[in-house]
Amino acid sequence: MSTFVRKLMILVSMILEVHGDIYLHTPRGSNNRLNENGRGRAKANRLFDSQNNNRGGYNVGPQPMYYYAGSKLQIQWTNQHSCSDKNSHCELIIQYMCGPNIRDGTSTDTIPVDKAKCANADCNTDEKYGMHEDSTHYQRCLYRKRNLGLFTADQNMEGKNKQSAASTRQENNGRNNRYGYECTEERDYYPYWHPSPWKDIAVLTNTVGRCAHYKAESENVKSRWQCVLPLDTLEKMDAANVYAPNNAQDCANFKFPANDPQGVKGEWKESSAHGIPSPDCHETLYSRDNHLGNGVDGYANRYNWTLPDIDQGKCVLRIRYNISTNDYDGWNTDSTKNPDKNGDPTKLDLSAKFGFSNSTEAAKRGYVFKGNPAVKIFDEGNFDFQLAIDTSQFGRTFQDRSHTFSIRRRPDSLKTATIHNINVSGKRGNIVQVYPAVEYDFVPNILEMRPGDFVHFQWTGSDTNPNNNDGQGKAGSDRNNVLLLRDKNYPEGTGVQYGPAPTFGHFGNNYPKNISDSQFLGLTKDDLLKLAFLNTDIKVGPNLDEASPYFDLGPRQITQLGTYHYVSTRNNNFSNRDQKGRIMVTDVVFIDDAIGRLGGEVVLPDGFGRVQVDPGVFDGLTMLRLEVWSRSKHKVKVDQISKSLTAGEKFASDFLIMHPESVLTQPGKVIKVTLTVDTDKSNIAIYRSSETTGFSVWTKIEADIMGDMAHFKTQSGGVYVAKSHSHTVLIVALVLSLLVVVLVIVGGICYFRKNPNKWKKLKKSPKNLQDRI
Repeated sequence: MSTFVRKLMILVSMILEVHGDIYLHTPRGSNNRLNENGRGRAKANRLFDSQNNNRGGYNVGPQPMYYYAGSKLQIQWTNQHSCSDKNSHCELIIQYMCGPNIRDGTSTDTIPVDKAKCANADCNTDEKYGMHEDSTHYQRCLYRKRNLGLFTADQNMEGKNKQSAASTRQENNGRNNRYGYECTEERDYYPYWHPSPWKDIAVLTNTVGRCAHYKAESENVKSRWQCVLPLDTLEKMDAANVYAPNNAQDCANFKFPANDPQGVKGEWKESSAHGIPSPDCHETLYSRDNHLGNGVDGYANRYNWTLPDIDQGKCVLRIRYNISTNDYDGWNTDSTKNPDKNGDPTKLDLSAKFGFSNSTEAAKRGYVFKGNPAVKIFDEGNFDFQLAIDTSQFGRTFQDRSHTFSIRRRPDSLKTATIHNINVSGKRGNIVQVYPAVEYDFVPNILEMRPGDFVHFQWTGSDTNPNNNDGQGKAGSDRNNVLLLRDKNYPEGTGVQYGPAPTFGHFGNNYPKNISDSQFLGLTKDDLLKLAFLNTDIKVGPNLDEASPYFDLGPRQITQLGTYHYVSTRNNNFSNRDQKGRIMVTDVVFIDDAIGRLGGEVVLPDGFGRVQVDPGVFDGLTMLRLEVWSRSKHKVKVDQISKSLTAGEKFASDFLIMHPESVLTQPGKVIKVTLTVDTDKSNIAIYRSSETTGFSVWTKIEADIMGDMAHFKTQSGGVYVAKSHSHTVLIVALVLSLLVVVLVIVGGICYFRKNPNKWKKLKKSPKNLQDRI
């Protein structure tokens, strides 16, 4: 086997023997569903192998979603087992692919491999069947020899049907158990060593030491190779039980038929890299064991994707999920640890892990890595306990994929616009009926944006949900709408403020504001009617049944400042309740960034400065939020802070706010900050305060002032600003002091002239004078 393949063979993740499912909620994940009206999907191998519960996923909508290139899309998911803690190793890989023939299809049947069963003898273009990867991708996988350097534990990988890349430890019968045109080996291993149509978006891992490897080995930036033979030759080879080589050396020596001088030779051919940036890579967001729910902040775990600038037909999103234990070092375990024959335990030495002196002693007691071992927990006696271990699942990968969508190039009117997508997750039914899907919610649930940005309201649903699922309106139907909520009825107490601009609507209400009085985002009345009734061209009832499950308002520019609370009146009853969202339009410059142990740099806009976090400064993923309060724009905030100024002080910069305000760094580590300061002020120094203290206490920070830039280090978030102390104040103080001294002297002279006897007496008492002095 080639050195390249042997190096890559360690890239398997060991997965717990559990149903560690992952479900994609935005964009809507299919979990292999199409439009079936049962709670379970019709066919688990329609397009891909998810390894998930049959009840997951959402039905396809009547019209594919679309997003503009460069717009911001929030990806949301739930995963069943822990990430980013000490219980396990977890990795999430987010990818996409686009192409002219990618489609959802109209049938829940798996796409055939026999071309005769497809329209026009071309399965790649038969729109009846859903398709992601194409038939060529699958055939090259099916007829290629699998990577024999991989650890397959004690799984039976012998026999003709188990020698191709269509079979792996997790699915050792992949040839006979096909999932669409998916390549099993490509699905189970990352980075994969042969060409793949999938492009990497992000790798989220709690072992960030591998990030450099992931970024360098990604097919985004590194080409792939494969042994290329004509497809008709591959079919003949398959009939003769011969597989295409998987490495350069074997490919160079390959010919079929081997003894035929005219035999077809293999060509070790390079496939270009995708030619896009390497994937983002950082720590995973935390999730706890056995919990298909929200993250630690109360919202779904998520990743914000800026869509690429492409226009390549339909696209599909894939998220894969690896969850592994510490039972053995999977990254450094290869085929040398496989058993010599079927039925034997693996050659993994677990003796030290379980306190035995050597592997022979451990094996006597049954402490070996094999399927369902019986262990003796005492030295003597027949107290055997069988452990439920399936070694095929100690290398398990789960996944979900979206329904198809498109990425559109921008029209000239949107060339430089910032576009935020607002979508809907969830489906009809109460939480028990829809689980492991979710009930309705807006995504993102809270959106912060700048005036001048665009909002794109768009969502889809289905009319083929189970008819007995709870909800308003026509049985089985999804509908969503948007109206501004009524303003608050009662005071909330002090300190509740969502931003410097006015607040519209209140989450505590369930009634919408009258559209005639609504100031929702400053939208026109026509747009407000469309958001409320979904289609102004036809008459709809109060439950919106007559409208389509798909709605698209198109991008709308928002210039009106404010915080807006809105609701879907269709989904606000007892079974589907509280579908509400918040949009904050603020002129405060803000940047949200996830920075972990690898560090990172945030460059603030308009030359205000930057925040640099070196590798190792943070102990884990930190959701860093930076804001800039302008002295000229944010008068309310600045006036509040100005009350803490002492005489002669002036602000010499705008304000940098870093959240969280607590200590962020590891002991002895610092965050490096560069801040732009005024050059027309003197005696400049950097100070830190806190919103939580009402800016009542300011602490001076040691800083280097070089021209118009201040450089300083900190360990904590908080409010940072440059202050200047005027020389005029010092001069005035000195003059006043001298004036006091002069007045004392003049007063003394006048007193002793009027009382000469007092002066004579004083002169005769030098000791007394000295004491007084």
